[in-house]
Amino acid sequence: MRDSRTEIYITIDTEFSIAGHFADPEKYQPIASPVVTCPVENTEHGLGFLLNTFEQFDIAATFFVETANACFFGDQPMQEIVKRIKKAQQDIQLHVHPVWLSFLNNADTQYFPQNDNCANRTFEELKNAFELCIERFEKWVGQTPLAIRTGSLWTDLNVYKVMEALSIPMASNIALGVFTPEEAKLQHYSGRKSIQNVLELPVFTYQDFNFFGKKNLKSLQITSCSWPEMKYLLWQARRHSIESIVILTHPFEFIKKADFQYNKLTRNRVNQTRLKNLCQFIQEHDQDFVSSDFSQCYQRWGHSELHQPIIEIPSYYSICRRIHNKINDTIWSY
Repeated sequence: MRDSRTEIYITIDTEFSIAGHFADPEKYQPIASPVVTCPVENTEHGLGFLLNTFEQFDIAATFFVETANACFFGDQPMQEIVKRIKKAQQDIQLHVHPVWLSFLNNADTQYFPQNDNCANRTFEELKNAFELCIERFEKWVGQTPLAIRTGSLWTDLNVYKVMEALSIPMASNIALGVFTPEEAKLQHYSGRKSIQNVLELPVFTYQDFNFFGKKNLKSLQITSCSWPEMKYLLWQARRHSIESIVILTHPFEFIKKADFQYNKLTRNRVNQTRLKNLCQFIQEHDQDFVSSDFSQCYQRWGHSELHQPIIEIPSYYSICRRIHNKINDTIWSY
């Protein structure tokens, strides 16, 4: 028998940054750990903040860890981050940004273009890319990933064909408020959908309205959704008997940076408060909500599908959110 509570999957895309290197390789170098740890005055406002918050409120989460960055940085930077996530007993799955593989082009290997899109690639090219990323993941994590998330949520049907060939059973590649795949069979708002024998869990997408009343799709992300908006969505989910909600975030969303080279950072108080409010809400309403992760999900659900209705929010939530986000983006010390 399934748990009758609504399951919240907080997912963290854990990645490094090219940081302008391809545009000006003489001037800019890619950046590793600071993009994930986000240190400000000897305090980590990225990974450290996330792990501490999850421990404080007893939250299970899934870190989608990018591994192709090892083509430039080697194993050490991200492997150390993986060790910390494992020590915190949080779930780890695979994130793929194939652009990093272009740093292999001087080696005796297949040519990889400076292209970060997992969609619109040939089957063999994508299979080779995924195999290299999976091999590195197995080295760091000690097991094969159960799930993959493509970089920037760019996906197409070919991605699932490759995952099926590689026996990766789960994915979270769809977020219609971020990117809309060309194929209609990949356009899902939430729930679970079997695609090429791969169980897809999309980032939760809902419908809001702009200033002129026009409908708009928005995917649930910490950096772009206000806390009142999230709380409204959660209660609406209960009202509509929605079983699962996948939320997207990144460690660097919890700081503000003066430039893409991370030369000057400060804490992002607004985003940190949103995440803490969410975690506290789950803990305090444990009769209605529970946190979960992809490993737990696979054990319970296997390849069962789940259709969920799309939720609409009143326009004043989107208007207030836009104003709040604009203030937060504009005022450094807000």
